[in-house]
Amino acid sequence: MRKLTVIKGDITQLYVDAIVNAANHTLLGGGGVDGAIHRAAGPELLKECRTLGGCPTGNAKITAAYNLPCKYVIHTVGPVWYGGANREEENLRNCYLRSLELAEEHACKTVAFPCISTGVYRFPKEKAAQIATSAVRQAALNTVKEVIFVCFSEEDKKIYDKLLEK
Repeated sequence: MRKLTVIKGDITQLYVDAIVNAANHTLLGGGGVDGAIHRAAGPELLKECRTLGGCPTGNAKITAAYNLPCKYVIHTVGPVWYGGANREEENLRNCYLRSLELAEEHACKTVAFPCISTGVYRFPKEKAAQIATSAVRQAALNTVKEVIFVCFSEEDKKIYDKLLEK
């Protein structure tokens, strides 16, 4: 049985085994949580990301965490919302599942996720949270014991709180 937790906070400050980065295709940093993670990790993260050759939507890659208090950063590329007709829901689900697969492969016990694709990628927040919690609940996990959903806003936290009550 895995523990699911929701907090409002800064994902770059968490002492967990892995944090997930809502990255873009290049993995070379950007705005939002991606930029915050790159700034907090330091230039070595960018240097390692340059060796990865980018990442397709719905997939994930893992790096060291450098100056962050966690061990790993799992970079996943969420879908841009175009109304739902372009496999956005499937791709978002795959972000969570693939990230958890990498966490398992690296013996992570605790993993923290941001709200993937709900910022500039415009994925509807409630739909994204439903996909996130469902994917985590259904994932076949042995090593991962706790998943933390880290929300930037109180609005996002309330959405997750409601879903985790069920």
